[in-house]
Amino acid sequence: MNSTALISIICEDHSGLIAEVTGRLFDLGINLGDTTFAVLGGGAEFTLVAKLPQGIGLSDVEKELRSLKLLKDAKLTVTTFQYRESHDEQAHITHRVEITGDDSPGLVARLSEALPKFGANIVRLNSESVPSESGARFLLRMALSVPSAKAATCMATIANTASQLNLKCHWQQIG
Repeated sequence: MNSTALISIICEDHSGLIAEVTGRLFDLGINLGDTTFAVLGGGAEFTLVAKLPQGIGLSDVEKELRSLKLLKDAKLTVTTFQYRESHDEQAHITHRVEITGDDSPGLVARLSEALPKFGANIVRLNSESVPSESGARFLLRMALSVPSAKAATCMATIANTASQLNLKCHWQQIG
């Protein structure tokens, strides 16, 4: 019987990390579903939903990945994925938003708390605090799923909230 696994890797960032991990999974006959990767400081976070072929178990996958030199000191977990393998309409990206400006505590919370009242869902989010001459600069990128009937009001609310926080907001509708 096939099963679906969630593979989570936190390790030092290295060139070739994605190629080595996905190559080993391919060699095992594993098909990848949703996958995310991010550099976090000097580290990396790599998370994959993986469809395991018959005869390959969670412990087999973990053993194979632990044998990779780049994952020698990684925090690695391979567990059963208990959710749907593919996402529904609430994860269909309709808008991309980029917000920039001076960094201060609470920006992600303030910018995201207005979304639920519009039925909007954050599908992807990336936030960075980047050093600059004037101090830390904030960069937030979000991929959103927003119901079309509420899209104009939702985007206006995000832009207004960013403006109140002295941030610049740019967004685009996808598709």
